[in-house]
Amino acid sequence: MQAETETRSLVHSSLHGIAKTINLTGWITFWVQLALVVVSGLVLLFASTGRRFATQQNTGIGIGIFWAICAVAALLFSVYWYFRYTRIAKRLDNPNPALHPTKADTIRIIEIGVLAGLIGMLLALVGAGATLGVLVAKSISQPPGVAIVDPNKIIRALDVFVMVANINGIAAHFIGTVASLWLLQKLR
Repeated sequence: MQAETETRSLVHSSLHGIAKTINLTGWITFWVQLALVVVSGLVLLFASTGRRFATQQNTGIGIGIFWAICAVAALLFSVYWYFRYTRIAKRLDNPNPALHPTKADTIRIIEIGVLAGLIGMLLALVGAGATLGVLVAKSISQPPGVAIVDPNKIIRALDVFVMVANINGIAAHFIGTVASLWLLQKLR
């Protein structure tokens, strides 16, 4: 009887440590990604609304905005998913073992977090590549030391904002992926 109680106490202590790790990692990643998604969203909002006021439209940067919006959407899913990590940790820390998720379920949920981060990074990388291509094309089409007469060849701040949004998306997804991989390593 006493051995069973000690075993149960040891298992609960181990689960408490795992729950605490998942909870802390979930909250830290949640807040970091939330901050970066807000920054990326605001920058994209500014870049896309600023394009409407420009007299000369730059059609090439639109594809970078599209991919950046896709990366931000994936980042919103990741923010939700990391909040879900905190709920799983709460269930793991519950004294009632019937409410605990299985180890396989916990690992599967964390693997989905890794997959979401990798997909989001891919989307942001495609957006950054498209935006960078437009910026490089504009920069090499400018004659050195001569006034630019074609406004489409000028690199505008709004074009650079799209790149900033994509880089923030890459950073946020990278942080989330590393956090999920670290949790997987801790659980296995």
